[in-house]
Amino acid sequence: MRKIITSLFLTMSIISCDTSKSYEEFAKVENKKQDYAIIPLPQKMETSKGVFIVDEHTKIQVSQDLSQEGQFLSDYIEEVTGIAPEIKLNEKEVERSISLKISTDFDRDEAYNLIVTHEKVVVEGASAKGVFYGVQTLKQLLPLQSEIDAESAEIAIPAVTISDAPAFDYRGMHLDVARHMFPVEFIKKYIDLIAMHKMNTFHWHLTEDQGWRIEIKQYPKLTEIGSIRKETMIEKNFDPYKGDGEEYGGYYTQEEVKDIVAYAAKRHVTVIPEIELPGHSRAVLAAYPELGNGTGPYEVATKWGVFKEILAPKEETFEFLENVLTEVMELFPSEYIHIGGDEAPKTEWEQSAQAQEVIKREGLKDEHELQSYFIRRIEKFLNENGRQIIGWDEILEGGLAPNATVMSWRGNQGGIEAAKQKHNVVMTPNTHLYFDHYQSDPETEPLAIGGNSTVSHVYSFDPVPEELSAGEEKYILGAQANVWTEYMKDSDYVEYMVLPRMTALSEVVWTYPEERNWDEFKARLVEFKKLYDQMDLNYATHVFDEVNNEENTLADE
Repeated sequence: MRKIITSLFLTMSIISCDTSKSYEEFAKVENKKQDYAIIPLPQKMETSKGVFIVDEHTKIQVSQDLSQEGQFLSDYIEEVTGIAPEIKLNEKEVERSISLKISTDFDRDEAYNLIVTHEKVVVEGASAKGVFYGVQTLKQLLPLQSEIDAESAEIAIPAVTISDAPAFDYRGMHLDVARHMFPVEFIKKYIDLIAMHKMNTFHWHLTEDQGWRIEIKQYPKLTEIGSIRKETMIEKNFDPYKGDGEEYGGYYTQEEVKDIVAYAAKRHVTVIPEIELPGHSRAVLAAYPELGNGTGPYEVATKWGVFKEILAPKEETFEFLENVLTEVMELFPSEYIHIGGDEAPKTEWEQSAQAQEVIKREGLKDEHELQSYFIRRIEKFLNENGRQIIGWDEILEGGLAPNATVMSWRGNQGGIEAAKQKHNVVMTPNTHLYFDHYQSDPETEPLAIGGNSTVSHVYSFDPVPEELSAGEEKYILGAQANVWTEYMKDSDYVEYMVLPRMTALSEVVWTYPEERNWDEFKARLVEFKKLYDQMDLNYATHVFDEVNNEENTLADE
C-alpha cells in the first residue's frame, strides 16, 4: 500500500508581483503548508518550490477523448479567475501549458498523477475518469474568487507532484426525493458536490409510500395518482396524527431524468435508480390497487414509518415490475438497479391465500423465503437484461439472490454476513452514515429523525469491518451516506445536513485508514470550507466553531 509522504492543508497562493518579475523567479517561490489543503488526502504528495502562473496566454492541451475534461477545467478557471484558457486538441506538450492526457502506466481506472512546476502542469490518468479526478485536485490548488485581485496579482498554482488513486471503488451519496422532492437544478448541484469530492455514485431514491417520483409511460397512474399525497404530517405528530392539509406532489419526467443522467455522466458520476419492492409501495397500490393483497382501499401515505401494505407475489405484479424496470433501464445505463427490499412486513402475506399458495407451490419455508423468491424473480429479469441488483440488507433474510449486492444499513452486521457469503457489499450503516441524523444537540438543531452523527464520528468510520478475513475484505466495495428527507423540506436543509459530513466521508472512502488523522483533516477542512462559501452552500458550522474555540483557548493560554 502506497504511503502518503506529506500531510497538508489548502488555500491558494496569489503571487503579488510586478510585471518585471522574470519567468525564472517563479521557480524559486517558497510555498506554504496551507497551500496544499487537499481533500480527500492524496495517497502520495511531494511539494516543492515554484509556482505555475495562469494568465491570458495559458492553454489547455488535450487529446480528442479528453475534450470534455478540458472544457470542464477551462470553464472553471474562467468562472473563478475571469481567464478562459484556450483548449488545443492533439497538441504536443509544451511549456507554460496545462496538459491533460491518458497514460497506460496505471493499474487502476481511477488513478491519476498531477505534476505542477513553474514550466507546466500535467494531469495524466488511466482513463478520462482518472484525469477528471486530477482536475478536481487541481481546482483545489487554484485561487478562490475572493482571493483574486486582477490588477495586482498573478494567479499561481503551487508546485507539487501527486500520485493518487482511491481506496474504494464505490464512493456514493444517496438522496430520497420521495418524501420531499427537489428541483432538477438542485439534483445537478448535488451531483456537482459528489464529483467535487471525487465520489462516483449517486443513489437516487425515487419511489416510496409517500410518493412515486419518476414518469413511467406504460403506467400513467403512477404519476397521476401515486405522485400525490393529500397532505403531509406536521413534524412528529404521529399520535394523535396532525396533517398540514396541503396537497404535495410532483415527479421527474423521462426527459428530465435523461438530462440529469447525462449531466452526471459528464462528471463521471453513475446514477443508480431505486425502485422499492415489495414494501414501501403504498404509492404504487394507490395507483394500481389490483397489485395488492386485497387489503385496500389504498392511499399515498401522509406520515412516515413502515406500513403493512406490500405488493402481492403474483404474476400480475411481476409483469408490472418488469415493465416498469424496462423503462427504468432505458433511462439509466448503470450496472446496478436498486430494488429496495427493506422494511417489508409479512403480515399481509401470512393472511393471503394467494401468497400462501405461492409458498406451497415453490416449496418455500416461510414468508421470508417468499420475499427471497420475489427478489430472485426480479434479479433474474434484470440479469437477463445485463443488469445487477443491489438491495438493503433485509434481502439477506430468506436467502440471498445469487448475484445480489447488499447495502448494509442496519449497522455492519448485514455487510459482514454478505461478505462471508462472498457477495459484494456497500457499507452504509445508520450508526455513522445516516445524514438525516442530528449533528449536534437536538435542542438547538433543526428537526431531524433522531440519532447523532458528528463530522468526527463520520470521519472515524472504517468501511471494512474487523470481523472479516483478508479474503473476505475484497467484497467490501466501499461506502455511501444516506439522506432520507422526511424532515428536509427544501434544498437548503439538505445542504445543511450533508455538509461538511459529506466531505468527511469523501476522505473515508478515498484515503486508506492508516493515513487518516482527524486533527490534520480538521485543519484542511477549515480551508476547504472556503469552497463552500464560494459556491454559496448552506453548511453546518459546528466543527468550525469548535476550531475557533480551540484557537481562542490556545491564544488565552
